Amino acid sequence: MLEIDGISKVYKVGTFGGKELYAVSSVSFDIKDGEVVSLIGESGSGKTTIGKMILRLISISAGKIVFNGIDISNLKGGAMKEYYRRVQGVFQDPFSSYNPIFKADRVFRFIREEFFPEITMPEWNDKIDRSLRAVGLNPDQMLDKFPHQLSGGQLQRFLVARALLLDVQFLVADEIISMLDASTRIDVLNLLADLKTRGLSILFITHDLSLANYISEKAVILYRGCVAEMGAVEKIFDYPVHPYTQMLMVSVPRLDRKWDKGANVEKATPTLGPISGCVYYDRCPLAFDKCKERPMPVEVEKDHSVACWKAS
Repeated sequence: MLEIDGISKVYKVGTFGGKELYAVSSVSFDIKDGEVVSLIGESGSGKTTIGKMILRLISISAGKIVFNGIDISNLKGGAMKEYYRRVQGVFQDPFSSYNPIFKADRVFRFIREEFFPEITMPEWNDKIDRSLRAVGLNPDQMLDKFPHQLSGGQLQRFLVARALLLDVQFLVADEIISMLDASTRIDVLNLLADLKTRGLSILFITHDLSLANYISEKAVILYRGCVAEMGAVEKIFDYPVHPYTQMLMVSVPRLDRKWDKGANVEKATPTLGPISGCVYYDRCPLAFDKCKERPMPVEVEKDHSVACWKAS
């Protein structure tokens, strides 16, 4: 369904834009129909940047993103509108996604005016009713309220319902439960799992390893804009190969053992200038001279690729 082929995002920074900041560098992976792929990494690793490029909220500096066989980079006009009927995003802060002076039903009214002008009002109301009930919301309790009168979990599910109105095939879910309380998180996760069974493909962007393990079939581990490791979730979580992935797994607190004090968890920062070597070189305990050259992901076993010279 979605193929990400060597995409990069470069920003001009510094005095008069004299330097380049690589937020994402040569990232490739694919997402199949009805598949949930988790994009995992620290703050600053490029997760949200990739999501925004998929949604065409920011431009792609290099590479391409192909959806159902079509390169989305140059879509315009009607083609771009059709793309948004199939691809939508839900973001971390649900409150910022709404205009506080409009009631909830105003969001749906905009969608009808833009995408479904030919549909009759009874048909439209029935479509809204089905979409809201599909995400566990009661239309009678939702549509006449302002955003501040609804909880964060209700607003997130409302955003998913909005996507369902458009017959969406692919959803970018960017940290969508990080601002929700524990009881609401599981409801939203189970909603995504239910949508997956109906054929919806999801890019689940998160820094929470346990959530990624729970919801997805495949995981992509990012570090400083580059792929460190990717593959089937059970292989990434049970048999991590890259030193960075191993460090992440060790850093997860467990009840059956003491937390490893040797875990070196620091905030990753994007890379200035072209990436010439391994981005994990300065933190890696296994680094050697070859690591001054950049490793690209290679398959170490079926459904498991690692960007590490020690593993290749």
